[in-house]
Amino acid sequence: MAKEVIRLDDIWVHYDGIPVLEGINLSVEPNKFLGIIGPNGGGKTTLLKVILGLIKPTRGNISVLGQLPEKGRKSIGYISQYTLFDRDFPVSVSDVVLMGRYGKAGLYRRYSEEDKRAVKEALKTVDMLNYQNRQVGRLSGGEQQRVFIARALATDPKILLLDEPTASIDPNMQAEFYELIERLKQRMSIVMVSHDISAVSIHVDQIACLNRQLFYHGSKEVSAEALEKTYRCPIQLIAHGVVPHRVLREH
Repeated sequence: MAKEVIRLDDIWVHYDGIPVLEGINLSVEPNKFLGIIGPNGGGKTTLLKVILGLIKPTRGNISVLGQLPEKGRKSIGYISQYTLFDRDFPVSVSDVVLMGRYGKAGLYRRYSEEDKRAVKEALKTVDMLNYQNRQVGRLSGGEQQRVFIARALATDPKILLLDEPTASIDPNMQAEFYELIERLKQRMSIVMVSHDISAVSIHVDQIACLNRQLFYHGSKEVSAEALEKTYRCPIQLIAHGVVPHRVLREH
């Protein structure tokens, strides 16, 4: 595997002539967990779509697993910020996860036994195998999110992109979610967009602070100054207690 699974060099993106990403330089190493934080409208989702090859940058170069994004995305599992579907539609958990194999099955080809085995393995990974015959619309938000992660895992990805994956699940399920991500990190690189700065700072290996420009990209010990530049408002970092809370700087 290449030293960097994702590399962006001087990436610019414009919408109707207005810049939404400006001169982004970013790299992701194998088996690392990168958290991207920043305000709404700061370009976080756009950045993920650039990596997926869904948005072509105005200028700059990008490689995914040493290839152009259009080819490299075959090895990417992606969970979007909004998953809208009819909760009364009679589709089972296993059928939803099987959709993740569509790219490998191809048009008009039946799903194989290998595809079905991949579905069961993905559901087993997220502890949802016992729910395989349930109607997905009858599951809780946290359970549905596990199903969507399983759908992404069914592609056997080398990279997992997550856009606000904990927005619709309660704190208990969030703790289980991050435990799952910790296990998955042993198998793939993970890039997650999130507004939850505290959760990101605890669980990720690296943080990127994005608001059209990249104001910080490095260890998770991000400073208040970098956050102020990113959010463009006064920031105070507060720590409570001792272990397991981390003090980011004296206050």
